[in-house]
Parts: sequence; C-alpha cells; structure tokens
Amino acid sequence: MSTATLAPTTAPRAGDAPAAPSLLRLVRVELRKTYDTRAGFWLLLVVALAALTVVTLQMLFAEEPDKTFAMFVGTTQLPVNLLLPVVGILLVTSEWSQRTAMTTFTLVPARSRVLTAKVIVGVLLGLLGTVAALLASALGALLTPILTTDATDWGISAGHLAQVALLQVLTILIGVAFGMLLLSSPLAIVLYFVLPTVVTIVANTVGALAWVRDWLDQATTMAPMFEGLLSSGEDWARLATTVALWLVAPMVAGWIRIIRSEIG
Repeated sequence: MSTATLAPTTAPRAGDAPAAPSLLRLVRVELRKTYDTRAGFWLLLVVALAALTVVTLQMLFAEEPDKTFAMFVGTTQLPVNLLLPVVGILLVTSEWSQRTAMTTFTLVPARSRVLTAKVIVGVLLGLLGTVAALLASALGALLTPILTTDATDWGISAGHLAQVALLQVLTILIGVAFGMLLLSSPLAIVLYFVLPTVVTIVANTVGALAWVRDWLDQATTMAPMFEGLLSSGEDWARLATTVALWLVAPMVAGWIRIIRSEIG
C-alpha cells in the first residue's frame, strides 16, 4: 500500500524583504499623487482653465495676424509655463508637508528610485501640459473663423513645437529641483518666482551685469522658445548655461540632501 507524498512547500521567511516596486509602478504612484490631493487637482484644473481663457480672449480681442495657430500656441504656453512648475514643486515638497516621506522611503528604501520617478513624472507633466496647450490652441484656431470675421492660419514648424515642449519640460523640472533643494512648499514657491525676477531686474538695470542677463536670466534665454526662435549655437549655449544654474545645480544639491538626510 502506497502513501501519497506531498511536495514540501517553502514558507516565506520572516526576514525576507518584500520585492521592491518597479520604476514604472513608482512613476504611476507619483503621477497619481499630483491629482489625488485637493490642492494638486485644483491646480491642474486652473492650468487648463487658464489656457482656455487666454485662447478665448485672444480669439475675441486680438488683431487678425495674432489669431494664427502658432500665435495661439505661444500664448497658451504662458499660463501653463507659469503654473505647472508649482505642481512640480508640490510633487516633492508634499512628502514633507503631508508627513508621508517616512512612509514613502520606508516602503522604498532606495531613495534615488523615488526621486527618479518624480523627475520622470515631471517630464511627463511637462509634455502633457504642452499637449493641453496645443489642444486649446487648436480649439481657438478652429473657432476663430466661426465666431469672428477673421481668418486663421494653421501653419507651425516642427522646431517650434519641439522648443515649446522642451520649454515646458525644463520649467517644471526647475520646479522639481527647487522642491528637492528646499523641501518646503511655501519657501520653494516663493523663491521660484522671486529669484528669477530679481535676477531679471538687476541684470537689466546694472549695465555691468549684461552678461548675467544674456547667459543666466531665464526671461532672456528661455523666452524665445515660446515662438520657436532659438536657432544659433550661441542661443543654445546660453540656454544650457541657464539650465545648469537654475535646474541642474539645485537638483543635484537637493538630490544629495534627500539621499543623506534623516527622514523624521
């Protein structure tokens, strides 16, 4: 008489650590955080409404040459460019303001993976903001000949679209960088708006600081991207210098700070 032999089962050991979530899952989680909170949801809604508002005003009150698709694109980038970086700041600082940093970094001890996911989400939000602005611009160009007596033009270059998308990605990543460096929503938001403004005013007032205006001032080096006007190698070199100061430096410093700091 034979007896059935049961295959031995291996029970998980108490000391085994749970599998780390994939980077894709972390990106999904971080992306959901941007609209799960009341502040994040309303901020994203305000960005969309602001883009529609400027399109409506431009369509109804601007001169006919300013009602082309390309002009609508340039105009809609302004509110998106102004408000979307705040979402990037909150993407980082909300971990500290809502006291979720300890939970986040306990579940994912490799802090660099969390920060990488936040940067990827920043890039995605920049691209999504560009798409939203393009849709609002297309709506304005479509309705212009219907609701007004003016004609419109749909022509726009691929270079213009690429520069607009790059501009939105860079600006929201600057917001992410400020959030990483300062870890405080009010402080990061205030300094994000105040510091570039001060640099612009001082650089345009003091003649000896003309080089600061030409190479480090966001208003000078990045503004041409609204209309896709960056063309020469010097233009791109100035943009790279500005990005190094306002994005790379604070992001590296903030990254190191978060990696090395005690989370309490």
